[in-house]
Amino acid sequence: MATDELWIWDGGRACLDFTNTLRNRWRTTPEETLRSPGDLTLWLQEAGLLTPEAPDRTDAAVLTSGRRLREAVDRAVLAVTDGRLPASGDVAMLNRAAAQAPRPAPQIAITDGRLEAAGTTSLATDPTAALALIAQDTVGLLLSAEIRRVRVCGADRCALRFVDRSPARNRRWCSMARCGNRTKVRLHQARTRRSEPTTGS
Repeated sequence: MATDELWIWDGGRACLDFTNTLRNRWRTTPEETLRSPGDLTLWLQEAGLLTPEAPDRTDAAVLTSGRRLREAVDRAVLAVTDGRLPASGDVAMLNRAAAQAPRPAPQIAITDGRLEAAGTTSLATDPTAALALIAQDTVGLLLSAEIRRVRVCGADRCALRFVDRSPARNRRWCSMARCGNRTKVRLHQARTRRSEPTTGS
């Protein structure tokens, strides 16, 4: 079973954090972090979508449908971010999944002197309903102006998805502490090596 240390929560939306459970998408064979039904249950609970005391109803079929939903979310988000319409099959899958749970009541909060969304009041009591909340979050993202702020991490070996909420809208990394600093260190080392005199010169 995967541990929550393997999961990254820098997406800014539940649906993007969910797409990021398939890591290293730049590789021929990406790294799957939802390896077992138990992994999916734990992820949904860590994401705040599934009640911790819910009976574990995640089986292999739910895991398979969750992975399929994850890839439909990813394809649809990247398509709309790129100015294209998502595939009709992905739209149908999102709509079917979103209908599996009643939409939770939206909440608001006052942050830094302005109103903003503050999540929802209810958690799902089974994994299918929790996946429905991810589909609903995806639909909300696709229909919002925030879709234009979705980015793919600029690090060569990352490809995590995130919402850029920086004031200047110029965030390049999924996390400055992780990919940003590593990339800067690597570029600095490469510049240093290029500037060093070669032996015998």
